[in-house]
Amino acid sequence: MRTSAKIFYGITVFMALVTVIYIVATEKVHDSGNIQGLEWAGATGLALAAALSLMLGGYLHFTERRIDILPEDWEEAEVEDGAGMLGFFSPGSIWPFVMTVGVAIMGYGIAFMAYWLLLLGAVVLIFGGISLNLQYGLPKEKH
Repeated sequence: MRTSAKIFYGITVFMALVTVIYIVATEKVHDSGNIQGLEWAGATGLALAAALSLMLGGYLHFTERRIDILPEDWEEAEVEDGAGMLGFFSPGSIWPFVMTVGVAIMGYGIAFMAYWLLLLGAVVLIFGGISLNLQYGLPKEKH
C-alpha cells in the first residue's frame, strides 16, 4: 500500500471516530426547552465525509497497485526523481469555461426554481464535457 492510500485511510479512521464521538455527544446534550436527541445534519455530514475518504483511499489503493513505484514512495529518492512530464494539459481550451457556464446556469435554475434553466444548463454542461474529451480525438477538417 502506498502513501496516498494510507493518508486517505487514516483520514477515514479519524472521520469515523469523530462521527461516533459527535453522535454520542449530541445524544447527551440537554438544551433548555429543546428535545434531547441526535443532531442529524452534522452526523450525516461527518459520516459522508468518512465514506468519501474511504472511497478515495480505495481508489488510490487499487490504482497504485498497477503502476510503478513513485518517487514519494521510495526511501532513497531525490527531488530530481520527480521531475519530468506529468501529463498533457491543453494550453488554450475554451471547454472548461463552457462547462463552468453550464454549471452556473444550472445553479441559477436551482436558485430560481426554473426547470427550463436547469435543463439548459445540463445541456450546456454535457456538450462542454463531450467537447472537452473529444477536442484532440476528432480529426481536423480538411479545407
